[in-house]
Amino acid sequence: MAAPLAERLRPQSLDELVGQEHLTGQGSILRKAIQQGKIPSMILWGPPGVGKTTIANIIAHTLNVPFYTLSAISAGVKEVREVIEKAKLQPESILFIDEIHRFNKGQQDALLGAVEKGTITLIGATTENPSFEVNAALLSRCLVYVLKPLDETALKKLLTLAIEKDVVLSKRKITFKETAALLNISGGDARKLLNLLELVADGVPGNESISVTDDLVMDIAQKRIALYDKSGEQHYDIISAFIKSIRGSDPNAAVYWLARMIEGGEDVKFIARRLVILASEDIGNANPNALLLANATFEAVNKIGYPESRIILSQCTTYLASSPKSNAAYLAIDAALTAVKQFGDLPVPMHIRNAPTKLMKNLDYGKGYQYAHDYQKNFSPQEYLPTEVKGTAFYNPGKNAREEELRKWLKELWKDKYGY
Repeated sequence: MAAPLAERLRPQSLDELVGQEHLTGQGSILRKAIQQGKIPSMILWGPPGVGKTTIANIIAHTLNVPFYTLSAISAGVKEVREVIEKAKLQPESILFIDEIHRFNKGQQDALLGAVEKGTITLIGATTENPSFEVNAALLSRCLVYVLKPLDETALKKLLTLAIEKDVVLSKRKITFKETAALLNISGGDARKLLNLLELVADGVPGNESISVTDDLVMDIAQKRIALYDKSGEQHYDIISAFIKSIRGSDPNAAVYWLARMIEGGEDVKFIARRLVILASEDIGNANPNALLLANATFEAVNKIGYPESRIILSQCTTYLASSPKSNAAYLAIDAALTAVKQFGDLPVPMHIRNAPTKLMKNLDYGKGYQYAHDYQKNFSPQEYLPTEVKGTAFYNPGKNAREEELRKWLKELWKDKYGY
């Protein structure tokens, strides 16, 4: 059985690589390092299908040095240490770790000494921001190269290469009458583009000539796209079902969709991040502990990793789903942002400006400011908003027990000013 088209067309040299010219084009920093035979440890950061693994393979092929590959999905500290021990006997060894953001802190720490001493040269690939997903100690020992989604020119070049150079497709008479659907569905992902092209070719029987149109592509994609697009429509449908189940206070549905994501190989840190956002967006001050638990969940998942993190995610999911709900904080910031866009940069009222210098004091900066703690209930009913938006209630406490207490307290302080 033939390898997938994307694998058959994988470049073997920088000259064959399509896209990422800012990193690998003539005179670029990475090309110079490869040509000089001395590359630094690096993190390749970019979306799926833009050449991270390909660049790592090209480096190994060009330098002709010992090259080890691990996937953070299946490898752990044991496998990392085994590679390091082998590398001690093989100078200039390269270790490529795909999806390095899936390594927890302990697994990343296992790499530190070997990278620092030069026992291995690390190449990590990640789709996530390494500032958040790679611990600071390891990140400081690596250069970060940012890869970009492939543009229309690069994608069209790949299509041409596929029908002219591929050992399978070059035997078929394939022409492109339209390419918009291929390009739009691929989203700058070379692997997705080539996989879809192969599906289209396989969908036309025998050795018939193929005229690729948008209608043909869409028809085949709608029937079979789920076979190769794990991060596509189904991914977004399931995370949507997960969020809406928590928002709808159904812990049973929420934990089911959580299980679907985990079983499908979803990044547990991605799930944890969504829980942190939801804790503020959909619960907020109705239960401030929700954000504390969600943040603690993210930290714990980052440290523990899969599979144990599934238990932590389940605890947080069921708690958030069972919590009272409020989107008041979400509505408040959106209302305030709307006002900022509408009124522009309104001046800060003079009495609440900072006055660190004598000149500013002479210009009445801070004049008349009433220090709240000098007054009864630690409150003074002075104006804090610019005149143009004075009296605007951006925050409207939600209809739940905790926020009703906040509403009562604010009304007691501000009387009828904000309509509480």
